[in-house]
Amino acid sequence: MKKILIVLASAALHLTAKEVTFTEHIAPIIFQNCTSCHRPGESGPFKLMDYNDVSKRGKLIARVTEDRVMPPWHAQKGSFKFHGDRSLSEAQITTVNKWVETGMPEGDPSKLPDLPKFVTGWQLGKPDLVVKMAEPFPVPAAGRDIYRSFVVPLNLPKDKWLKAIEFRPDARSVVHHCLFSYDTTGEARRLDKREKSPGFRRMRRQGSGIGQLGGWAAGGQPNKLPEDLAWQLPRNADLVLAMHYHPSGKPEKDQSSVGLYFTDQPPKTTFTGIQLPPVFGALSGIDIPAGEKAFAVKDSFTLPIDVEAFAVSAHAHYLGKKLSMSATLPDGKQLNLLNIPDWDFSWQEQYHFEEFISLPKGTKLESTVVWDNSSSNPNNPSVPPKRVRWGPESEDEMGSLTLLCRPAKGERFSTLTSLYRKHIGETGVRTARQRASRIRENNTDDRLNAFFKRTDRNGNGKIELDEAPSWMKASFERSDINRDKTLDFEELKAAAERLRNRNR
Repeated sequence: MKKILIVLASAALHLTAKEVTFTEHIAPIIFQNCTSCHRPGESGPFKLMDYNDVSKRGKLIARVTEDRVMPPWHAQKGSFKFHGDRSLSEAQITTVNKWVETGMPEGDPSKLPDLPKFVTGWQLGKPDLVVKMAEPFPVPAAGRDIYRSFVVPLNLPKDKWLKAIEFRPDARSVVHHCLFSYDTTGEARRLDKREKSPGFRRMRRQGSGIGQLGGWAAGGQPNKLPEDLAWQLPRNADLVLAMHYHPSGKPEKDQSSVGLYFTDQPPKTTFTGIQLPPVFGALSGIDIPAGEKAFAVKDSFTLPIDVEAFAVSAHAHYLGKKLSMSATLPDGKQLNLLNIPDWDFSWQEQYHFEEFISLPKGTKLESTVVWDNSSSNPNNPSVPPKRVRWGPESEDEMGSLTLLCRPAKGERFSTLTSLYRKHIGETGVRTARQRASRIRENNTDDRLNAFFKRTDRNGNGKIELDEAPSWMKASFERSDINRDKTLDFEELKAAAERLRNRNR
């Protein structure tokens, strides 16, 4: 037994003492997870392509990987794997820390792996069609966020099936996001001609002759639609780019470009997005008090047909903290579709499942969005915090999660879309009723306050029996909850509430 313990101790000592080197252990981690962005011409602020690059910033790399700030991947591991997951394992993070703690040795040069063969230029390969904004748009150094739309004629001679759009921002520091749509009505061209400066303010994003084609946000990566799925792009349609610019502190000019990828194969079925809450939360009464640390909005939708999901995404602004979407199957099993416990406004992407996810009829989709409007939120743009409501500006708020899915074989697509449209309407009606109820309650409180002050003639903060009007004296004793022969404001309010409930 003693010999066995000695052997085990020796083996553990050997593993602990094994030197972690750049060439053998660190380079594979960095090259596969970091260098794609940290190389010339890409978004990373410095290169991470060799030993000198990495060792120079070793302590920084150890810190940001341990805090999971880098590589940027905000979705927690859940029920399914995502395509292109950039998150590091605990073992990889431990290896990086150990390398830094032991002096960052380079190791045997012969064990250095080759750099991956990165795609240069367009990430999805050469596009079938490349278009760009007709002229540069000037973005000032400071001021409010700018929402501007630009029409880009495509001049397609016939209908096309579109597999992907790759957006390439020209002025990366100011382009926050871009929504793509097509317009066959000529409305975008008419709006564009009315204004002297490039582009136009806004146009409707739905209706006859207008269709949505997805979008791009800072941190997002382009993806082709899976299998045979595709958007239909009508002949002679114009591409409309709805841009969101965020001034960076210095003047910029942006003339972004777009690559379109077509397919000749028509899809066997179509797909849709189920957004919870709908319209990026516009109908859900987002009104976050100053100082509120965990303001939450929840929503749910039960699937009327079997569907197959292939991607999920989330959206919020600076105050967003936690965003999640789950699915509860008819048998009670719960699936975590997306969980982002620490939201980052600068990194928004669409998470594509490695395989289609089957969700049967009766599955309940649930979303939760939590905002932090406290002074302890380092991302809060307002110091001190102020009340924030829903709105399009970056310093307003939005919040939603979107599941992209197609109907399962044999299911009717219209059954899903019609019920979801009904859900949108019901969400708006419910929020309007809640808002009206709050207004009534506030008005009631105002009226009660005025009545209380008029009736409290001696100004002692209480209504005494001889101060009460005759109609009130009959119920005075019943309303005097603490039996002190007076009514304070809370007792008056409780009596008024009982009366309202009796009359409903």
